[in-house]
Amino acid sequence: MVHHLTGATWRKSTRSGTSECVEVADNLPGVVGVRDSKDATGPVLTFDPTAWRRFVAHAKRG
Repeated sequence: MVHHLTGATWRKSTRSGTSECVEVADNLPGVVGVRDSKDATGPVLTFDPTAWRRFVAHAKRG
């Protein structure tokens, strides 16, 4: 499924400081976008919001 990410608000973790990182847009209904902060016009991975929340929760647990 192709999602249009018009209106996406991109952010990166405050823990990344000034280093390059991934950016996440989670302000759109039904989709979370993830992209490389070094290539803002490059490809974007999209995830179902529930899957993204599970991924983040798992990552936080280590």
